[in-house]
Amino acid sequence: MTSDLPVGIDAFLARAGWAGALIEPLPGDASFRRYFRVRRGEDKAMLMHAPPPQEDPQPFLRAARWLDANGLRAPHILAEEAGEGWVLLEDFGDTRMREYVDAWPQDEDAVYRAAIDTLVQLAQLPAGPFTAYGMAEYMREVCLFIEWFCPARALYVDAAGFQAAWEQVLAPLLPAQRPGVTVLRDYHAENIMLLGGLDAQGLLDFQDALAGHPAYDLVSLLQDARREVSPELEARMFDYYVQKARPQGDFLADYARLGAQRNTKIVGIFVRLWKRDGKARYLDYIPRVWAMLERDLAHPALAPVAAWFDANIPADLRDPAGRLGGSFAA
Repeated sequence: MTSDLPVGIDAFLARAGWAGALIEPLPGDASFRRYFRVRRGEDKAMLMHAPPPQEDPQPFLRAARWLDANGLRAPHILAEEAGEGWVLLEDFGDTRMREYVDAWPQDEDAVYRAAIDTLVQLAQLPAGPFTAYGMAEYMREVCLFIEWFCPARALYVDAAGFQAAWEQVLAPLLPAQRPGVTVLRDYHAENIMLLGGLDAQGLLDFQDALAGHPAYDLVSLLQDARREVSPELEARMFDYYVQKARPQGDFLADYARLGAQRNTKIVGIFVRLWKRDGKARYLDYIPRVWAMLERDLAHPALAPVAAWFDANIPADLRDPAGRLGGSFAA
């Protein structure tokens, strides 16, 4: 056992029936959660440590059990002590969708279609026991842009106009998402595991699930902040989803609304990860996210928000070819 392992890890594994297991730390994500692979002879499992007060594993456990009960492939819960942040999970292995499709691009369409089949299945189910994804949450998220990106670029912007434009753009979503579907909120190629076949896929990182609009997770998958998804693949997979799910209303407009909302939020989050948490590597993703945001802003449904960006964000800071026209403020 190495000194950087969390206090209490051996005791929890012993109580879970995994005393003496080998413990292998795994790379972390953008949160305070830590992950470990544990091995006991031929058996292996995944250990998540989501320590309070920064983290709470109960939302993950609730979502995992709902997904499992409804025929979706979340990892099985082997043991848990949520109050201390410990959850022992089924190990889905090492084959992430991201690395697989990068290595085997000829399978890209098939793998993405299988991922969309999961979203079609979710769209056919009543929403789970999750909080509604309402205007307050949409606005809290999108305001991360003016809270983090704008100060980092030393921009003084019309914050009231920003909020008014977004409220106008997002308002049509609310009737369309009643009663809504389960939205996993971080559904993309790094959170999907391949389990022995292209169409056998497991889900990760769904603890923030809400009840919301069916276009949200489709945007998350097809406008991926971390993996390049070509506009051609995005269009093919969007059409595939529409053919299979038969969504109501102006689904393309809602997709653009949620794409713009999500990408604006992500720019703010990635700057926050750098400024607050010292994770500068996330800045390298911003040009891709910004390019997707510009495509979304071109839809007529985004006209008020597009006008705000034109008036408040200089053109040289919206250039996706580089790191947004230069370095951020210290």
